[in-house]
Amino acid sequence: MSDARPRPEPFIPRTDPATLDDLRARLRATRWPDAPEDAGWSLGTDVARLRDLTAYWADGFDWTAQEAALARLPRFRVRLGGLGIHFVHARAVAPAGPVLPLVLSHGWPDSFWRYSKVVPLLTDPGAHGADPADAFDVVVPDMPGYGYSDRPTGPPLDSVAVAGLWAGLMDVLGYERFGAAGGDMGSHVSRYLALDHSDRVVAVHRTDAGLPVFTGDPADLTAEERDWFDDVAAWSVSEGAYGAMHRTRPQTAGVGLNDSPAGLAAWIVEKLRAWSDCGGDVERSFTRDEILTNVTLYWLTGTITSSMRMYHANAAIPPERLTRRVEVPSGFSLFRGDVVRPPRAWLERTANVVHVSEPPRGGHFAPFEEPQLYAEELRAFFRPYRAAVG
Repeated sequence: MSDARPRPEPFIPRTDPATLDDLRARLRATRWPDAPEDAGWSLGTDVARLRDLTAYWADGFDWTAQEAALARLPRFRVRLGGLGIHFVHARAVAPAGPVLPLVLSHGWPDSFWRYSKVVPLLTDPGAHGADPADAFDVVVPDMPGYGYSDRPTGPPLDSVAVAGLWAGLMDVLGYERFGAAGGDMGSHVSRYLALDHSDRVVAVHRTDAGLPVFTGDPADLTAEERDWFDDVAAWSVSEGAYGAMHRTRPQTAGVGLNDSPAGLAAWIVEKLRAWSDCGGDVERSFTRDEILTNVTLYWLTGTITSSMRMYHANAAIPPERLTRRVEVPSGFSLFRGDVVRPPRAWLERTANVVHVSEPPRGGHFAPFEEPQLYAEELRAFFRPYRAAVG
């Protein structure tokens, strides 16, 4: 009998030089807006800083070198649910015990890029000063409509559907049981993997708990939780305009962002700065080349609009799905510089919490900002669950 499972194919993209020439021409022809004197970042992206960054993008940034660096990761594409899914699949190097498969789910505004620094630390811990017994087989997919995965042509997929795709992907790769981890949108996906595939997920690790949804009596909340709800509401007023646009009118914003590379950079870089542990200077958390690698991935794949549509899909998930409690063993690493960090009481209300830590550095993009710390968090959390797949 033939094996009817989809077969992953190696994937190494090579950008047409003409596409890069077009990008540079568009950057040089940017029609820049005015800005009030000394506005800085107070009204959104600092236009002066962005002009400097885009000048480097046009005349100094070497995408070909960055593309070659990303190609050192073992990358594949496979057909799942009618979509071509791009993913990294890196196997453990010289393991000294049971190898735990681990699927890592990214968020917005990024892709598999979020985990590009941490993959070797997880697959080959012995080469990075850690215990070889903590090696993982690592799978990092691009969500549909992000990176090099296909863009859905019909209704956008929500986090529940993506979790189902990831369960299918792990089946294709031969992993019956595995761990799941993620942040931002990837935290949602990891949560639904644990909820809907609890027979396969041995434990789930998240760097946030998402924005809170509570349908019970507010009097049942602790004072700490009520204070946190107030903080989230204040954050949504000051920071949440992007999310409202994504949920309601992604196509409107997409016309400009997909046409103007400077506009695309403005939309993404502002969030890299606001959500990272950079103290107000984005280049403390990311080099210019790292920033532009992320933004260029969005430009070349044309995925800014499709990535935003996932917010629209997630907004339609029924409240009864959003408030289900995760019973799979759950761990949280709440990095110091992340946004809307939840209290322990909320975590325990919503999940079977077995581990909570507060690393001293790192923000919303912790796997990229602080890959060593993030790898240590995953090694420590998943260590007790290796026997479940051994």
